[in-house]
Amino acid sequence: MLTATAALSGCAPGSTGDKAALKVGWVVDPCWAQVPVARDLGYFTDAGVDVEIIPFPTGAAALEALAGGAVDVATGGDVPTSAAAIKNPNLRIIADGSRWPEGRFVARRSAGISSIPDLAGRQVAVPLGSSAHFFAAKFLSDAGVTAELVQTGPAEIVTAISNRSVDAAAVFQPPLAKAVAALGDDAVELQGSEKYNQHSLYLATLNAIETKPTQLTAFLTAVRRADQPLADADQSALTAVAAATGLDEALITQVADEFVYRTEIGPELADDLTDRAQWAQSIGRVPADAVIPDYQSLIVPGFLDGARDE
Repeated sequence: MLTATAALSGCAPGSTGDKAALKVGWVVDPCWAQVPVARDLGYFTDAGVDVEIIPFPTGAAALEALAGGAVDVATGGDVPTSAAAIKNPNLRIIADGSRWPEGRFVARRSAGISSIPDLAGRQVAVPLGSSAHFFAAKFLSDAGVTAELVQTGPAEIVTAISNRSVDAAAVFQPPLAKAVAALGDDAVELQGSEKYNQHSLYLATLNAIETKPTQLTAFLTAVRRADQPLADADQSALTAVAAATGLDEALITQVADEFVYRTEIGPELADDLTDRAQWAQSIGRVPADAVIPDYQSLIVPGFLDGARDE
């Protein structure tokens, strides 16, 4: 993480440190790989936007910084975004950068696990309140299975499953790929009958929308331009992501192949966010008396519509 912070702190090439610079809270994660690609390949400079990238370890932390006005734009997954919008009505969604339809459990074959029903009564490591918690609960519920979900930070997932503290884990990438690699031939990967399609969102404050509309459009122009090299597994793009995340380039190549990098706003997004919020409320992660917002009203497509195709 220190490597990633050192690589991304400060302004984009050509920055003047001007107060009009767009401050972007970026979660150090391949979900939002477009950000380091746009930075390192010069797309922000080409689009004429001065971007200061501020790394965060989790989407929840980035969204908290956004709510507090410390950044103009933040990246966040659909589950934490749905909850953050309940607490802060000033958040707006300006784009969905990627989808990840490959959420899954990784378990130890030697523990006698070969299917989701085999997880009944088992301990499963998962970062509670995250997108992984959502798909783990969904897959178990769909299979009629009850397991014990044990709070485990993403950085501790590999250790937890490797030292047999738990029998399985549910986590997002890249910790998922690391867990599979650590178990080797003992790894078994289990996906629910209905996939979970994670949205990786770009959000902005109302203040940024009102005061920096040109920068937001230029930012999304560069982000959208970064889609193609990522989809093509261009070596320069993958190198940029590996350097920014501090992860091995071979691992990034493997992980990036699971993502659909296409910056857009799909018609299903608002309903999916409502679904995530209702789930969080049902398990007590969101207060029972909290009012779930109309997420469609929080989506602002104009900046993406105005982004130029390069």
